[in-house]
Amino acid sequence: MQFDPSNPLIVQGDRSVLVEVDNPRYTQARDAIAPFAELEKSPEHIHTYRLTPLSLWNAAAAGLSAESMVEALTGFSKFPVPGNLLTDLREIVSRYGRLKLERATPEELAEVTRATGQEFPVSLPGLGIMKLVASDRQLLDELGRQPKLKKLLGEHLSDVVRLVDPANRGVLKQVLVELGYPAQDMAGYTDGAALPMELRENMRDGLPFHVRDYQKDAAAVFYAGGDVSGGSGVVVLPCGAGKTVVGITAMCLMKRSTLVLTTGITAVKQWCREILDKTDLPIESVGEYTGENKTIRPVTVATYQILSHREDKTGDFPHFGLFDKQDWGLIIYDEVHLLPAPVFRITAQIQARRRLGLTATLVREDGREGDVFSLVGPKKYDVPWRELEGRGFIAEAACAEVRVAMDTERRMEYAVAEWRSKFRIASDNPAKDEVVAALLHRFKDHRVIVIGQYLEQLRRLRSRFQIPLITGITPTSEREELYNRFRNGEERHLILSKVGNFALDLPDASVLIQVSGTFGSRQEEAQRLGRVLRPKSGGETAHFFTLVSRDSREQDFAHHRQLFLTEQGYSYRIADGEELMEEIRAEGPMPATEELPPPTTPRSAP
Repeated sequence: MQFDPSNPLIVQGDRSVLVEVDNPRYTQARDAIAPFAELEKSPEHIHTYRLTPLSLWNAAAAGLSAESMVEALTGFSKFPVPGNLLTDLREIVSRYGRLKLERATPEELAEVTRATGQEFPVSLPGLGIMKLVASDRQLLDELGRQPKLKKLLGEHLSDVVRLVDPANRGVLKQVLVELGYPAQDMAGYTDGAALPMELRENMRDGLPFHVRDYQKDAAAVFYAGGDVSGGSGVVVLPCGAGKTVVGITAMCLMKRSTLVLTTGITAVKQWCREILDKTDLPIESVGEYTGENKTIRPVTVATYQILSHREDKTGDFPHFGLFDKQDWGLIIYDEVHLLPAPVFRITAQIQARRRLGLTATLVREDGREGDVFSLVGPKKYDVPWRELEGRGFIAEAACAEVRVAMDTERRMEYAVAEWRSKFRIASDNPAKDEVVAALLHRFKDHRVIVIGQYLEQLRRLRSRFQIPLITGITPTSEREELYNRFRNGEERHLILSKVGNFALDLPDASVLIQVSGTFGSRQEEAQRLGRVLRPKSGGETAHFFTLVSRDSREQDFAHHRQLFLTEQGYSYRIADGEELMEEIRAEGPMPATEELPPPTTPRSAP
């Protein structure tokens, strides 16, 4: 079997893959296995990937064969690859597609009616009864005995075919993923209401508009020319790479009424602006459905929050009716990794609609990646972050973790605190403020975002540096004014709470200082890095600083967050806070806090 002692991979029988970072072939090997392996650990010299069923099925759904995966492992392996692992890999990959969901033909239903007397009404508009088709009788018999699946299957059409009610389509796919045999959904979709639309050649400001090649490819792969093989799935692209344009391009391919679901009011307004700026749809065709404005139009953009809102924990979700207010031909899930549990439930019921998920990372902190796979669809398209960086579509990024000591009083408070309180005490370390001051001085001529988790900390920074603060309770009009002032250069620095994590278009931000975060959230790391990755007019490098308290739970969690950066191909350096400040002081005198200019706009005071 092919192997070479100079190669960077050590492939082990427990489905883990060790990768030597310092090996000359590291980058090639990482890029070869990343499409079908998940990164687990990323210390300095050896990274650990794992082959999971879901990672292998996503790769299979994207068209990667088991043999191409085997070739990647053996071609970069330092030692012989264990034969049992290769056997397992081939077997797991083969499970995808052994079951197919298809639409039952009228002739098949007529035959069952003659044999049983059972009638088959159409239970969803435009779609009839479906069938689950197995590759062999033994598989269908075995799975059909499973209690969860048994109640979802109807009459036998043959030894390898069972009828399925369309209302069970989503739940059936969830159960099959749990049982280890994901179904390939070929049952088709309702068309939805027609809505003629085209992409503009010039945006509304007169500047030319071009869809990038990877954006066209992503939309085309998702749509698949209208074939049943397309129409549901997830596109994974870096923040700043134009996922919104992929969604708009898919809309223009389909030309159908569309519902867009996104993370908040700011994102809703951004989607509406982009749709009107880049398509020929008139303004009366696009509506917002939020807590502030509930206008339903042929293209409607809504928030996850309004859909999952209810008066109490036992009540109904009153806004779920939005899914039936129009004959939607496409539903777009922006930031699909944040899809809340209630929206999963309604998504299981609307499998007849085409569904496009957009995200920078498939990682979910709640472990429900399998539900995204089964209900929204498998990963259909992705491009490595560093590839787009190399082509100039996103900015080059320099990432650094700055470790800051706690003073004696803070260290004592941390030492005696309850375990649950230690992370916050470390995150809200006032010593970080001095590092922020130094970085703001170094990057005083750049557009800088300071972002964090804890409002008390952010308010302290606002007061000291006289920088505008935007939080969840900042009025929408004030947020938009401050974002616009930042975009046009009137404000060069902003402080954001976690509202800045998602769907925020600040293309000229080039420095992000993260003063606190959500434990070890890799998805949050993706979103925050994305705030500074839009390409800069001068081609300048983006800078991403994470400040963590030394020898604390925050430092432990920061390691987990760094997994995302490594997975995307970024290296990062560890810097000492005191040494960094000395380095910046050596560049020139720093102004005292009182010498900072007064605020130029009203400051939000949440």
